[in-house]
Amino acid sequence: MVTPAPSADDPEKTITGVVDHIIYRSEESGYTVCVVKSSGHKEGLVVVGTCAAIWAGESLQAEGRWTRHKTHGLQFNAQKMVCVEPQSAAGIEKYLASGLILGIGPVLAGRLVKKFGENTLRIIERESARMESVEGIGKKRRDQIRAAWNEQKAVRDIMIFLHGHNVSTSKAMRIYRVYGDDAIALVRANPYRLAADIWGIGFKSADKIAMDIGIPPQSVVRAQAGIIYTLHTLADEGHCYCPRTELLATAEQLLTIPTAVMEEALALELGKRTLIEEDTAIYLASLYYTETGIAAQIARLLKTPPRWMPVETAKAVAWAAGRMGITFAPGQVRALTLALMEKVSIITGGPGVGKTTIIRALVDMFAAKRLNVCLAAPTGRAAKRMEEATRHPAMTLHRLLKFMPSTGSFDHNQAHPLPGDVFILDEVSMIDVGLMLAFLLALPPAARLVLVGDADQLPSVGPGNVLWDMIASGVLPAVKLDVIFRQSARSWIVHNAHRVNTGQFFEVPPASEGSDFYFVDENDPDKVIRAAIELITKRIPQRFGLNPRTDIQLLTPMRRFQLGAENMNAILQEVLNPKGESVTRYGRIYRAGDRVMQMRNDYDKDVYNGDIGQIRTIAAEDQEVEVDFDGRRVTYQRYELDELSLAYASSIHKAQGSEHPAVVILMTTQHYKLLQRNLLYTALTRGRKLVCLVGSKKAVSIAIHNNCTVERRTRLKQRLVAIRLT
Repeated sequence: MVTPAPSADDPEKTITGVVDHIIYRSEESGYTVCVVKSSGHKEGLVVVGTCAAIWAGESLQAEGRWTRHKTHGLQFNAQKMVCVEPQSAAGIEKYLASGLILGIGPVLAGRLVKKFGENTLRIIERESARMESVEGIGKKRRDQIRAAWNEQKAVRDIMIFLHGHNVSTSKAMRIYRVYGDDAIALVRANPYRLAADIWGIGFKSADKIAMDIGIPPQSVVRAQAGIIYTLHTLADEGHCYCPRTELLATAEQLLTIPTAVMEEALALELGKRTLIEEDTAIYLASLYYTETGIAAQIARLLKTPPRWMPVETAKAVAWAAGRMGITFAPGQVRALTLALMEKVSIITGGPGVGKTTIIRALVDMFAAKRLNVCLAAPTGRAAKRMEEATRHPAMTLHRLLKFMPSTGSFDHNQAHPLPGDVFILDEVSMIDVGLMLAFLLALPPAARLVLVGDADQLPSVGPGNVLWDMIASGVLPAVKLDVIFRQSARSWIVHNAHRVNTGQFFEVPPASEGSDFYFVDENDPDKVIRAAIELITKRIPQRFGLNPRTDIQLLTPMRRFQLGAENMNAILQEVLNPKGESVTRYGRIYRAGDRVMQMRNDYDKDVYNGDIGQIRTIAAEDQEVEVDFDGRRVTYQRYELDELSLAYASSIHKAQGSEHPAVVILMTTQHYKLLQRNLLYTALTRGRKLVCLVGSKKAVSIAIHNNCTVERRTRLKQRLVAIRLT
């Protein structure tokens, strides 16, 4: 007998059955829409609710009520969902085939269940050696399956624990990877450690757990965590310190904790030396020692004589000019002379002023003296561009210093210096205080250092304003190149970048002229999107022969909202790469062929924040995604995909240090809060062959006239000045 189909008036409050398949699931919230096969019901039942973990094939018990959705029809709205491992052979096969266990796909799931039936899960957990009797499973695959099974059980417990505290289930695997089997105990003991230890979990999530497990809201422990969080937030905004009164006021507002408790918490942190107070400035200890360390290492370099000093710089410069077949401008001669004569020197300037020519000449001159020259930049793309321009090997700073994931430190340091006589760094404006100190510590005392960059671009993503502070201190000799060379003067990109940098509105060439700069005057967001899509998919490829999936980069001031990078990436993915093997994770779809960006430094994989690659393959059975980063293949497990973002569109901040054959820039009044001169200037200088700006004249004008950038709180300039006084 078949039970009649349920209705919205059905009094049934509980249903049980087997999860047939999952229609939709948010890894962030746990919100799930699934189809359940329940005994007595001919058709599958649609169940909607929130749960910590759920897989096809599991037995589900749900409590709630029937509702009728105006679009999707009858569904069971569950207030509570409880899942347990399946008991039947059919349920187990569906369970294993769902992608739950790394190494088991639909084919292997069928073979295992055919062999072991209802005992399959017990065999995997307790008698895993027997799996080797199944076709396709050897010792290596058996060990992989057993390890994955144990891991998913532990992760499931963590997911259920976190879900009970209204925390995103998507971070459970990452927590398990860091804390292992002790995860729940460690989180219970001090939930605030999550914000410091786990990428993607912030203070507010940790604070919510703390409140749920009973840590008093007015406690000193919470106040200490809030102060540390406030300083880390300021560091994310580029600041190295915060004035005491402002720090206490900000943390007090965040936590609503009395001033007396905040003062006590601050005193405890200062006593533990996790924080350092200098005058009225409060530093995270790491940033204080980083900033003072940079000044100390610069002093060390300046006091140690170089290994080689040219006898006649004029002769050396003339030799390089003859070798390159060019005539150096007076500013370039000054820059070359400075780099040859000084132990540490800075060369700065905008696009088209000859910085790359200077680097090429220096490489030739130093190499002619049989000196070991090392070239490096903060990003892979900048290093690659440096290498192509000079025909001399270049690498990222992280690879130069050889980061060791096992120890969390660099192989090259003060005790184990870098081999080399001359070091030339490009795109120095991107280098934050932490990376600069690591590099300076590894620099041989007798080495010569040449720093090259554009001080007018956006400062580093990380804390500090290293290049600007070094120039402003006046301690390190610097030359600013400001003459645009003939070949660059023909570029409207270079011309307009310099106009913007001096506070002038850009010029648009006549439509009849061939140009590398175009402006589409539009402010309505929908029309801006349509114009950008037409440029990327039709006009630019047809006119310039560029590949829209690899050669054209869309840049926007912000990450969120309609004209933000996230929404534009979803739109462009659907236009440029709508089909193919895919995997969905964290609300994003990743397809083979997608352009993606690494969102954090991952030292184990040797990929870094801002690196751009292309998805080559997606292995559904092993739940792996393989990404090509400039010829180097890197594999991501499913749970690691939140490290990747689509990269058809990027925020301008994320585009620092990279160049693309063509860029399409969005700039409208919707971006009002972020419109600044150095932001627009940085965006314009990302295009190598073509720049198309889509936006309104009003928004561009606001950006050009807003040169009042937020001053970063650092004391590196003063520390460098102090060198001169000692």
